[in-house]
Amino acid sequence: MSSDFTLTIPAELESASRLRTMQFLVTRRPWLDLYGINVKPVAPLGSTSSRPYVDPAFIHRCLPDELLFEVFSRMTPYNLGRAACVCRKWRYTIRNPVLWRNACLKAWQLSGVVENYKILQSRYDGSWRKMWLLRPRIRTDGLYVSRNTYIRAGVAEWKITNPVHVVCYFRYLKFYPSGRFLYKNSSQKIKDVAKCMNFRASKAECVFSGNYTFSDDKVEAALLYPGLRPTVLRIRLRLRGTTAGANNRMDLLALVTSGVNDSEVNSPEEDVLGVVEGWQEDETHNPDVPAVSHKRGLTPFVFVPFEEVETSVLNLPVEKMDYYVAG
Repeated sequence: MSSDFTLTIPAELESASRLRTMQFLVTRRPWLDLYGINVKPVAPLGSTSSRPYVDPAFIHRCLPDELLFEVFSRMTPYNLGRAACVCRKWRYTIRNPVLWRNACLKAWQLSGVVENYKILQSRYDGSWRKMWLLRPRIRTDGLYVSRNTYIRAGVAEWKITNPVHVVCYFRYLKFYPSGRFLYKNSSQKIKDVAKCMNFRASKAECVFSGNYTFSDDKVEAALLYPGLRPTVLRIRLRLRGTTAGANNRMDLLALVTSGVNDSEVNSPEEDVLGVVEGWQEDETHNPDVPAVSHKRGLTPFVFVPFEEVETSVLNLPVEKMDYYVAG
């Protein structure tokens, strides 16, 4: 079965190349006018009019379609969606399947090229753009943030009242197409955390790395907390979106901490997910660190793109309110 799809890949690539040069791009070279060579404008593809077509937009008369395509090929898919709203010509050019094919192969690179082509032909009618909009995918152009609160009792200052503090903290997740992710649990705002969410972060910044797998809309992730008693954090998530193609929500289904032997995991860089795969929810390999399934703080994650971390509402100050309850 795999050989059949392998044989159809070069034909599809050749077809996409022809679309790029013939159907989607009508070559015009206005700079030839400088040399006295007049090239008559060509009517758009499918037009039945015999009159010469002149694009009224100055940028289209000066910018060749080849350069316009090169500009679009360097844009992110979400910026392509915004650019498609500018005019009909840009929308028509952005429909080129080559642009969406590159985005899809990069987003699902863990699945492999052959597997992506199988899914394309069997589920999405051979349309890369349709696959990009309808197939669930983990976004890597920002952070998934979960805002949690809990109540902490304060020190009694009066004989008849007891203060209660509402504490707010955040969970941050940053995914990479390679199958690794970063995790941070902090009370800092997202604009401060986004600067240190990288693999070069120091130990003082408490950014931990792990591995994840993605199947359909389910995410399985695990990471190792180093220390005298190594602890494994196992996370199970479900991906969804508020609109088609958004993929901007993650429901936290399970959060389990358990112990692991030193012989099982040698370093935090090791694939921890492969070690704990198949473990039961209450299973632990270190009697000093029992398995704990956390039932609180399972607030869904909200996606925030990097370009919006400075203006996100998550940066607003959280007022610590003291509730005085009669003792």
